[in-house]
Amino acid sequence: MSGHDLGWALDNADVVVEQAALEQAMARMADEIRRDYEEAPVYLTVMHGGLPFAARLAMEVGARGLDLEFDYLHATRYRGDTRGSDLVWKHRPATPLAGRRVLLADDILDEGHTLAGIIEWCQEQGARDVRVAVLAVKQHDRCVEGVHADYIGVHVPDRYVFGYGMDFHEQGRNLPDIHALKDGA
Repeated sequence: MSGHDLGWALDNADVVVEQAALEQAMARMADEIRRDYEEAPVYLTVMHGGLPFAARLAMEVGARGLDLEFDYLHATRYRGDTRGSDLVWKHRPATPLAGRRVLLADDILDEGHTLAGIIEWCQEQGARDVRVAVLAVKQHDRCVEGVHADYIGVHVPDRYVFGYGMDFHEQGRNLPDIHALKDGA
């Protein structure tokens, strides 16, 4: 079977980052975030992919004594596909951002089109500082100019990746490792 079958994807993928390495990366990121914040930022989870990562990172940050004010947003370019299109807002945060520091938590920084739109929206709402924490950064040189992550968990190859929040046609988000489809799959 092929196409949108998760079993097929797993059979045609490599584990590129194991769960233990992801957890170590999030502990390191939590230390970096704790050093940079004295007051609770507005912690915005980018749904759906950012959910597993954001939850785990929040617990690591809390264990270091920093409170977070939770909210979420849902903006997507993929909608279950493997290629992005126009940014679609499904939910915007209810928490006022004016004058606040914002920490965005997302699963991956690929080309950065989605994050660019989200960052711009946060700035338009009056956020005084917007920083980005991502579990993974894809290794390539196609990122939108000016878009970067302030806190990075791991780097992944320039292949289609899924697991730990990232999906294969809306499947596999709850896999504990990050998988990458083999070239040609």
